[in-house]
Amino acid sequence: MTDNDASASSPAAARVSRRVGSISESATLAVDAKAKALKAAGRPVIGFGAGEPDFPTPAHIVAAAQEAAADPRNHRYSPAAGLPELRSAIAEATARMDGYTPEVSQILVTNGGKQAVYQTFATLLDPGDEVILPAPYWTTYPEAIRLTGAIEVPVLAGADQDYLPTLDQLEAARTDRTKAILLCSPSNPTGSVMSAAQVEELGRWALEHGIWVISDEIYQHLTYDGVPFTSILSVVPELADTTVLLNGVAKTFAMTGWRVGWMIGPKDVVSAAGNLQSHLTSNVANVTQRAALAALTGPMDTVDEMREAFDRRRRLIVEKLSAIDGFTVPTPTGAFYAFPDVNGVLGREIRGTRVETSVDLAAAVLEHAEVAAVPGEAFGAPGHLRFSYALADADLVEGIDRLAALLAE
Repeated sequence: MTDNDASASSPAAARVSRRVGSISESATLAVDAKAKALKAAGRPVIGFGAGEPDFPTPAHIVAAAQEAAADPRNHRYSPAAGLPELRSAIAEATARMDGYTPEVSQILVTNGGKQAVYQTFATLLDPGDEVILPAPYWTTYPEAIRLTGAIEVPVLAGADQDYLPTLDQLEAARTDRTKAILLCSPSNPTGSVMSAAQVEELGRWALEHGIWVISDEIYQHLTYDGVPFTSILSVVPELADTTVLLNGVAKTFAMTGWRVGWMIGPKDVVSAAGNLQSHLTSNVANVTQRAALAALTGPMDTVDEMREAFDRRRRLIVEKLSAIDGFTVPTPTGAFYAFPDVNGVLGREIRGTRVETSVDLAAAVLEHAEVAAVPGEAFGAPGHLRFSYALADADLVEGIDRLAALLAE
């Protein structure tokens, strides 16, 4: 080995920091990217990986953006915390849906929900803090927690619990280093929705022990079978000083590519997160903020139509997945995901290859059935697959039929 070789391999010469080098790629985006690459190569892949509506953004929102793009006032910097009129609209929408009315100064508009997630953890957590993370969980949560030097403490609830942890499980995970708990209901990846009683129980427990609640409410408009959405501050308003609400327009209004989210919390926390954002990204693009304003203040008829379509697909995918031998499929009551337990399939051979894990199963299904789903390992729940049913009905039927035929061989 030459001196140059030794230098290049030493820790001091590392080209990527340990902090950033430790980040895993988003598994959901990776699956979606692979599916799209295979389709571009001519293979008829059907993708159940991406968590985004397949509908176009409603026309009145697009029109508002087009008008905004022609207005010179949107060609300049604007307040890093967000346009005042958008923050006011967010406050009004939160009052309608959450039963809690924040002040405008408690709201920070972010570049999508992911930035709200990251900035919340970055603002609240110090190295060594622990965050209780109910699993299955969205793939970004643990990565964002680790970037702060804090530690995620997964609490796994299985299909037999509808993927919802009990208070006993949460209490068993609590230590003197517990700083926060993450709540996501309706859930990505499971579609489970906590009842008002469950949300209140969790909230009272967090209040008793001085634990911050970070509540991701991005799917609040997407519930089914008469199951209501419950915001934690509507049932435990005393938590307002130790709760951060996360939300955005992506899922409700088919605006995943527009990148507008927000966080709502105590003024000091939001102010500190705003300071971070002022150095990180400054303001969210003004045109997309104007589009989000139109979404929050405009008609909801297209949202209702999308929810009806998701509900139809939900019932269809549960019926078809449940017919597959070895799959256990709780019925989701929110979001647009099915999350079957596939342990009954593991250990089988699929076209000459033994599948031992849900990663193996997802790979085999993609290769032999040309169906893309995300393995449960990405969500802290090995032995599962996540299927997004935010895709056309015909593709849904064709994709699950291919999957069933492969597993029936």
